[in-house]
Amino acid sequence: MSKNRCGWCVGDLLYENYHDDEWGVPVYDDATLFEFLILETFQAGLSWITVLKKRENFRKAFDNFDYKKIAEYDTSKVEDLLRDTGIIRNKLKVKATITNAQVFMKIQDDFGSFSKYIWDFVDGKPIKNEVVYYKEAPANTPLSDTISKDLKKRGFKFVGSTVVYAYMQATGMVNDHEVTCFRYRQV
Repeated sequence: MSKNRCGWCVGDLLYENYHDDEWGVPVYDDATLFEFLILETFQAGLSWITVLKKRENFRKAFDNFDYKKIAEYDTSKVEDLLRDTGIIRNKLKVKATITNAQVFMKIQDDFGSFSKYIWDFVDGKPIKNEVVYYKEAPANTPLSDTISKDLKKRGFKFVGSTVVYAYMQATGMVNDHEVTCFRYRQV
């Protein structure tokens, strides 16, 4: 018996697995939150499936998203990354990843963890929306605007409101599963 899923993922096994196992599941682990943040910044202007297909390559190229290592990347490493055909080779986004790793650690120092910082915007619990059809979900909200502004003020790059909202969806800060989706009540 097939499961009723959100319309955006139906028909693609990679998308369906991501939807079923990860999308919208609350994430409180700093390492995973960093991974999603970087993937979402690379997704800016592209489709999520493009990034998802390259995810393992990103993990390999970016030292399994170890933000402490990434914060120390030098010009030589940037050049290596820009030659890596397995990832999205955008010089500004690669450099932004290094900056974002550095700012990420500053936030950890200031708040005890990035998780505490980011989840405080939603009082530590997911916002549960009632999306009937996935195309009705917003691309951004006043809350994603606020988070985006705060991230930018702290020095993050490629964190516009739309990127932040997609990040909120991916990390479970907001539940935008369609109400008829089997995951809606599970997350």
